[in-house]
Amino acid sequence: MCCIVAYVVQREAYPILIYGLKRLEYRGYDSSGLSLLNGKLREFKRKGKVQDLVNFVKGKNVSGSMGIAHTRWATHGKPDDINAHPHQSGNGRLTLIHNGIIENYAALKTALLQEGHVFQSETDTEVLVHLIEELQTRSNLPLEEAVRVALTKVIGAYAIVVMDERDPGKLVAARKASPLVIGIGDGEFFLASDATPIVEHTQKVVYLNDEEIAVVTRDGELQIKDIGNEIKMPYIQQLDLKIESLGKGDYEHFMLKEIYEQPNTIADCMRGRINAAEGWIKLGGVDQVQERIAQSKRFIMAACGTSWHAALIGEYLFEELARIPVEVEYASELRYRNPIIDREDVVVALSQSGETADTMAALELAKEKGALIYGIVNNVGSSIARLTDAGSYIHAGPEIGVASTKAFTGQVTLLTMMAISLGYQRGTIPKSYYFQLLEELERIPGKVAKVLESDTQIRYIASEIKDANNALYLGRGYNFPIALEGALKLKEISYIHAEGYPAAEMKHGPIALIDENMPVVVIATNKSAYEKVVSNIQEVKARKGIVIAIVTEGDKIISSLADYSIAIPDTDEPLTPLLSVIPLQLLSYHIALMRGCNVDQPRNLAKSVTVE
Repeated sequence: MCCIVAYVVQREAYPILIYGLKRLEYRGYDSSGLSLLNGKLREFKRKGKVQDLVNFVKGKNVSGSMGIAHTRWATHGKPDDINAHPHQSGNGRLTLIHNGIIENYAALKTALLQEGHVFQSETDTEVLVHLIEELQTRSNLPLEEAVRVALTKVIGAYAIVVMDERDPGKLVAARKASPLVIGIGDGEFFLASDATPIVEHTQKVVYLNDEEIAVVTRDGELQIKDIGNEIKMPYIQQLDLKIESLGKGDYEHFMLKEIYEQPNTIADCMRGRINAAEGWIKLGGVDQVQERIAQSKRFIMAACGTSWHAALIGEYLFEELARIPVEVEYASELRYRNPIIDREDVVVALSQSGETADTMAALELAKEKGALIYGIVNNVGSSIARLTDAGSYIHAGPEIGVASTKAFTGQVTLLTMMAISLGYQRGTIPKSYYFQLLEELERIPGKVAKVLESDTQIRYIASEIKDANNALYLGRGYNFPIALEGALKLKEISYIHAEGYPAAEMKHGPIALIDENMPVVVIATNKSAYEKVVSNIQEVKARKGIVIAIVTEGDKIISSLADYSIAIPDTDEPLTPLLSVIPLQLLSYHIALMRGCNVDQPRNLAKSVTVE
């Protein structure tokens, strides 16, 4: 959701803070702001993108070697200058930035109002900084102790950084259920919601754990305590992140760059883990819990958004290839009911960021019930990666576009390798088919590259349907989740209402919507249900629907029925999602671009949903 950036010591803070905000703007872009300390606090806030803030401060005094900055994804209070962070205490002494939600802010605000506090904004964050002020002034506490005591009274999620005008030698930071990383430079510190603004300055980082409070000082000291006031030893890690991966390169948008990176990112996900010639798959995360997995009675997959669609494909893969029962759950629903989970279950969490609040909460619930927790994430050092018993990284590299593309195919690739490996070990797929799948999986990056050559054709199709108000996506088997994912991509970035359905379900309601203005995208590569898909297309054509079909190269029948067809290379059916999703990503991208939409930062969305 929101992003946090802070800096202390040595250099001018403003350029570092603005650079960091631009790096992290994909986490929230409703408003932005910063506070600088150079004898006195100076605060600048603006509704809109970071560039609006840059324009606003032009010509103003932005000197100072210490500061905090923030971009916001609005939760409490509308996006405007007043609700933008940072927020100050009533006496103007403290300034604070916050990512998360303070659930009991209303009760705290009522108590503070009775003490005479006056609030300027509608945010829960301003309540927190007033609470810290109240504790600090009432008991004459140092800043870090006032923060610690305040957080014992808070219910909710937070990553915060606080600065005190009268104590200019330090920044105080804390986290619970929202990410916060500290970069350790040469006599200087950088704080941020993730490592992307830090990597240019240092490779040494400390990831704060839940309910830990950090104090960084101008003297180059770092101290970490937990909320119970016990000192913790910082665990310093080395970043494995290349600065060049954070730019757009020669592409117009991050989303387009990330779509075109997929031949490489899928190959990176498999690198060192699969060898078709020698006939092996080695997933370190699976190997270390192999016995526990072998004894499991079922898999429960918990995810949100695009990751949930990847989990649905995982259900098809594990049930068909490994004969393991799978249930796929929205993490946001799993955490709020009383699910039947026990020690014989494996709970698999999928999250690009590794910080998704609902998924983390679902994992904590499953852990309490004794299940094995397995994580599939992209971001190294993320909260889910540290919470799980075992797991695997997808190695897709930084994904900046809000609409996930390469992380999705990375998740599906990882799930495919797991399912093939477990199927072979459990004896549920024959050796010949096992080798066939390995060989075909190694060919997938090259076949993805071939699909990308259809971009010009896909752009033309986009121009023909860009003015539609609604769209329907249909798929069967492995391609039903791809229908859901294609519809989600169109909704996310072009703002066209779209729905994904199993093709056979079209007759149970959605067919009523079909007319000459309705594009219907049919993923029609299934060998096992080919005739059924043909029948579905004929039903759409009988109602004058516009059919865009994703077909296998060489297909004649469906191509002749459809208004437009996009061919993908032939592959084994369990692997088709890795190819069939690519045209849908490009179709959504081009439609959004033609409609004048911001494809990298679609309205009302943020990359990482770290609040409920």
